[in-house]
Amino acid sequence: MAEEDNYTKDGTLDYRNNPANKKKTGTWKACPFILGNECCERLAYYGMSSNLLVYFTTQLNQHSATASKNLSNWSGTCYVMPLVGAFLADAYLGRYWTIASFSIIYVLGMTLLTLSASVPGLRPTCYKKDDCHATKSQTAVCFVALYLVALGTGGIKPCVSSYGADQFDDSDEVEKGHKSSFFNWFYFSINIGALIASSILVWIQVNIGWGWGFGVPAVAMAIAVAFFFSGTRLYRYQKPGGSPLTRLCQVVVASLRKYRVAVPSDKSLLYETTDAESAIVGSRKLDHTNQFRFFDRAAVETQSDNMKGSVDPWRLCTVTQVEELKAIIRLLPVWATGIIFATVYGQMSTLFVLQGLTMDARVGKSSFEIPAASLGIFDTLSVIFWVPIYDRIIVPVARKFTGHKNGLTQLQRMGTGLFISIFSMLSAGILELIRLRYVRRHNYYDHMVIPMSIFWQVPQYFIIGCAEVFMFIGQLEFFYEQAPDAMRSLCSALQLTTVALGNYLSTLLVTIVTRISTRNGKLGWIPDNLNYGHLHYFYWLLAVLSVLNLGVFLLVAKWYTYKKPIGTLR
Repeated sequence: MAEEDNYTKDGTLDYRNNPANKKKTGTWKACPFILGNECCERLAYYGMSSNLLVYFTTQLNQHSATASKNLSNWSGTCYVMPLVGAFLADAYLGRYWTIASFSIIYVLGMTLLTLSASVPGLRPTCYKKDDCHATKSQTAVCFVALYLVALGTGGIKPCVSSYGADQFDDSDEVEKGHKSSFFNWFYFSINIGALIASSILVWIQVNIGWGWGFGVPAVAMAIAVAFFFSGTRLYRYQKPGGSPLTRLCQVVVASLRKYRVAVPSDKSLLYETTDAESAIVGSRKLDHTNQFRFFDRAAVETQSDNMKGSVDPWRLCTVTQVEELKAIIRLLPVWATGIIFATVYGQMSTLFVLQGLTMDARVGKSSFEIPAASLGIFDTLSVIFWVPIYDRIIVPVARKFTGHKNGLTQLQRMGTGLFISIFSMLSAGILELIRLRYVRRHNYYDHMVIPMSIFWQVPQYFIIGCAEVFMFIGQLEFFYEQAPDAMRSLCSALQLTTVALGNYLSTLLVTIVTRISTRNGKLGWIPDNLNYGHLHYFYWLLAVLSVLNLGVFLLVAKWYTYKKPIGTLR
């Protein structure tokens, strides 16, 4: 097999010991296939998901609040399932086979979704355009397809960015220098796919039909799979290092068993393998850090540890294994501060769309109307605009002031994104306030659409796109670089769960706000007819939460200690 040919017997990547093979594999030679795969996969995902809220309300006949909650729950699941895929990749399958196998499930889900929207008996019954009724079984088939897609994307999301970064050798300073740029262009390729999805595919769904609207993304996903397999002989591979959860549990158990043992002040007395390589396959050794010293007890050798000759990992762990757990613990507060940002980001596919549906969607004086969900194209255009500027202008300029090779540290980049995101909620809230005043002035309460251009929403989308370039790309790089070598897929999945929890938090906030604001017969903040509501209050709430979240992030960033890899990769 092509993958096995790139291994040595001890698990070392073959290119490390074979300079000729190193020149043939990895770096930017392999990246076009990975970036092409990601572009087509994201085209498929966003082409299918960007307009789902409209599909739920017009084809499945769901109420706005119900549709919003169903979409948030499904989107959240798409970002929780990567934990499953990441565990399999790091522990047993490796990133290559995880991506390959889950891609098949993804294609099956997309195919079933296309059938549910096009085959008589499976598709909802429509009496006229956007006046449809779906039976329980038809709705069930639709959601089975959607959750198959969620399972499929769970194996792809946490692995593709890490797999692309794996193509650059950390021990080679020239290659390592390209890795940060790779994450920028990886996110750029995501948004090229999203650009096509939120413009052409959404238009197809609204104007031609949902069968074609879901069928084209299904074909795009099949092309993504073909892209990925086409680069097989150019990839660099890394063997899975065994269950990371087992190793983490071993450290906790060994520490608890030795809770009365004193930790020596001299770190050289802690247990570690004597050779240059780590005992963990696919991982470099990690230097000792002074945080969370309770867990250092797991690496303290006692007389009973050597009685049986061989080392019991449930009683004695290496310093590297202990530092793996510490690295994960240090990541968690940084991870938690991404949840509020993800909640703000999630409004583009829910409340931004509902707000847009109440506004005039005509382009100029023509009869052509842009679908509300297609306004997401301006978020995408913002990302496409800012990525090259960040990579080619901001980084070199910032480097002159900071002296850092990447211009900004990963945490500085993420903090900038959190700050920028606050203004997107302020922009959305101000627009809604202006819209409601316009409704009151002209008594447009019972008008489904008011004569106010939908393009007033552009600033809030554009600001979120700018924030993404700093926050999401910074997260991608941060969770890859600061993860233990043999747990990079799992940590990439951990980063993705912030999006899931952001969606779930959005659902929770909408539920709480709806229950409180609809007491005593009131319509509440987010009624079906937003002209009677107070959607801007919800945006103010998210802005306040974002400010508080930024304050917490600054404290966490000041406390954070970067990992210190030493030795060579096994």
